[in-house]
Amino acid sequence: MTKESQSVTASDSSVTFINVFEIAADRVEAFMAQWQERAALMSTKPGFIDTRLHRARSSDDRFQLVNVAHWESQEAWEAATADPEFTARTRAAREGHEAPITVNPSLYDVAVEFTAPTS
Repeated sequence: MTKESQSVTASDSSVTFINVFEIAADRVEAFMAQWQERAALMSTKPGFIDTRLHRARSSDDRFQLVNVAHWESQEAWEAATADPEFTARTRAAREGHEAPITVNPSLYDVAVEFTAPTS
């Protein structure tokens, strides 16, 4: 393997949380404001590393938002998402809208990693 490509072993206990949101384009701004509040709450939890919310460039894309977060471990992520305040906020974000918001959350491990070659 080259320096730019390497298989990643499971010895690293950190996990990547990815959540893909199917949401009407006209609801994105309001949802993002709520997401920022939830992210601020999660950022205070033990084991949180970072998170980024990605927005589709086209309002025609099926998935308008993608959240990618990193946690020190699956246990830390599970403890954080079990928080009653977080659970209530996520439920409120999905309910009470004309058009449903579909979430597709899951935990992932890095399987293969590529990096830019260094000069």
